[in-house]
Amino acid sequence: MALVVMCGQPCSGKSEAAACLTAALRSSMADITVRVIDESSLHLGRNDSYKDMVVEKNLRGVLRSEVDRSVSRDSIIIVDSLNNIKGYRYELWCLARASGIRYCVFFCDTEVGHCREWNVKRQEKGEPSYDSNIFEDLARRFERPDRRSRWDSPLFELFPSREGIVESSPVIAEAVSYLTKKVDSKTRDVKVLQPTIATQSVRTTEANSLYEMDKATQEVVSAIVEAQSGLGLAMNKISLGPNLPTISFTV
Repeated sequence: MALVVMCGQPCSGKSEAAACLTAALRSSMADITVRVIDESSLHLGRNDSYKDMVVEKNLRGVLRSEVDRSVSRDSIIIVDSLNNIKGYRYELWCLARASGIRYCVFFCDTEVGHCREWNVKRQEKGEPSYDSNIFEDLARRFERPDRRSRWDSPLFELFPSREGIVESSPVIAEAVSYLTKKVDSKTRDVKVLQPTIATQSVRTTEANSLYEMDKATQEVVSAIVEAQSGLGLAMNKISLGPNLPTISFTV
């Protein structure tokens, strides 16, 4: 049905926003399936997952693989991670396009100063947080989403430090409407990504049919060449095998 990519600085309120969005979606449709994929759901710690570039790259690969296995036309998948690299958001957009589902980015636009303060408060309370060095490195490398890019559109922006994060937020309501609205010929404000030739797998039956046809043709040609090579023999029939017909011709 849809893939939602949460995006924002570390400790910007993404997890809380993802929880509110999930609750709002389930309230709007009782039978809807919503799944949140994040580091904790894969039993991965924040500091261990971002301690260096190699580990961080592996984390993105694990998250991407889990998203690839989970996306479908019957559920909404929310990727609750930093998703701070635009190239990675493009990869997620490609997964959505290959599955033929809706896609959007939910951006928690929180000032770095507030994120830093929230991270310190979490450290003091013993809640999941980032080491100071890791936090500063992630904040420095953050690439803001741009609604002009296909992989950042449509973009829903929330400002947690000014507006707070509540389920009844207008931005969350707008996102819910986009994700659950019925699509028909008159729908203009909902975009469902369409798979391209590059993202579709060739059906094995088609490949097998082509192989069998080529194999049969080669057998016919080989049989005719062999018959023509018998100069002293009068032959007007060629047998191609038990599963193929006999060909008759005039010499």
